[in-house]
Amino acid sequence: MAILLDTHAFLWWCQDAPDLSAKARKTIANADCFVSVATFWEIAIKCSLEKLRLPGTAERYLTEQMSLNGFEILGIGFRHTMGVISLPWRHRDPFDRLLAAQALEEGIPVVSRDRIFEDYGVERLW
Repeated sequence: MAILLDTHAFLWWCQDAPDLSAKARKTIANADCFVSVATFWEIAIKCSLEKLRLPGTAERYLTEQMSLNGFEILGIGFRHTMGVISLPWRHRDPFDRLLAAQALEEGIPVVSRDRIFEDYGVERLW
């Protein structure tokens, strides 16, 4: 089973945070996990605004975590960006909207605590 990790799910997994639900933890441990380039972009913005601190540099930490966990990068393609057009305007977060479009295009669920993905017709695991 393939899944797409929302930004917080990815970070909480990497930090072994208790915020990650037991179901999400089990799903991540047993699935082929993808992390979107949009997630890296969101993390980079939050780090540059000093709203997020990671151990060491973001580039090194993210590279190490992707390798350590065997996660795959999901690039942002033309179909993903065009998929955003058809999404209803229930939510203005551009990162969540792109993740929703990617999940729909790829036919995979998103691991996220955010229920907004269900409003887009995306299967949400939490």
